[in-house]
Amino acid sequence: MKDELYYQVALTLIPDLGPIRARLLVEHFGSASSVFKAKKKEISVIEGIGEFSARAVKNWNGFAEVDEEILFIEKHRIQALFITDKDYPQRLLHCYDPPTLLYYRGNADLNSSRIISIIGTRNHTDYGRQVTEQLVAELEAQQVLIVSGLAFGIDSIAHKISLQHGLPTIGVLGHGLDTIYPSQNKSLAKEMVSHGGLLTEFRRNTKPDKHNFPKRNRIVAGMADATIVIETASKGGSMITAELACNYNRDVFAIPGRINDQKSSGCIQLIKQNKAVLLTGAEQLAETMGWLDKKKPIKKQKELFIELTADEKVIVNILKEKETVPIDALYLQSGLSSSNVAAAILNLEIQSVVVALPGKMYKLL
Repeated sequence: MKDELYYQVALTLIPDLGPIRARLLVEHFGSASSVFKAKKKEISVIEGIGEFSARAVKNWNGFAEVDEEILFIEKHRIQALFITDKDYPQRLLHCYDPPTLLYYRGNADLNSSRIISIIGTRNHTDYGRQVTEQLVAELEAQQVLIVSGLAFGIDSIAHKISLQHGLPTIGVLGHGLDTIYPSQNKSLAKEMVSHGGLLTEFRRNTKPDKHNFPKRNRIVAGMADATIVIETASKGGSMITAELACNYNRDVFAIPGRINDQKSSGCIQLIKQNKAVLLTGAEQLAETMGWLDKKKPIKKQKELFIELTADEKVIVNILKEKETVPIDALYLQSGLSSSNVAAAILNLEIQSVVVALPGKMYKLL
């Protein structure tokens, strides 16, 4: 008898289905196995699916490939994180196109309370290197999880300095876990598995083809609270990632450079277009993200005069446990629907019980 993982992998192998339709199917039927057990008519009538996708599901017969993928997962002790799993990066669920299944090797918490993506050009300057090294070193005090793409240049520097300062770091790959690209980063990747991790939505035998990297970039942008662009030209992968972060309503920061330096032209463009905040250091980042605020106890008198609803009490109890809490954590820990969380927060803000901070963080007054 096949387990649920078998059908989860199978769902990702159906050609032309894609993560958006896959998510619709899972939300409708409740599980991947239930999707395969459903009749074609039941699938085709779902809004956003249609006859073509229903036929693709029912006619698909690539289960031999699923067996091979499962063997690879088990052999290399890979964590397969399905979109409904609690360990799946929950911030991605607030993006419109989250990967259906992620393959993960590592020990870092993908739902850490503070996650930052650092990206930039492969052909960095000495200035870009110095800024990246200094920024990551200063972030050690904030105990953030650093995410990047394991590419040459700024990505590799961010990963290496994170490891040197004891910060967990995740490399998001544009290929399967059976290879490392670029190959020169194999030793770095091995160290990251022990002090962070490697994450990808691509199955084994997937080559690092050019069209895979924009898909990779959406994970880099979506799983973090903020994206920091160190150096980039006005076109390229870093600009794609920054645009995706903007579209996902994530905070974007850019390091300023010389106006006549091509490698800083993308950062300057993002700042000029108000798509990124000009960043000068880790202290500014921590302040903007609300990490420096000290917890203030709830005033006893407020509790006497304010009657909270059941939903509001859930939110307040979560906020009592930590200094600041990101909106994604409130969704995850409360177990409430996104609309109920939004309504509860709004009422609490009106009653001056809760205050919103930059970076979509919340704390008690």
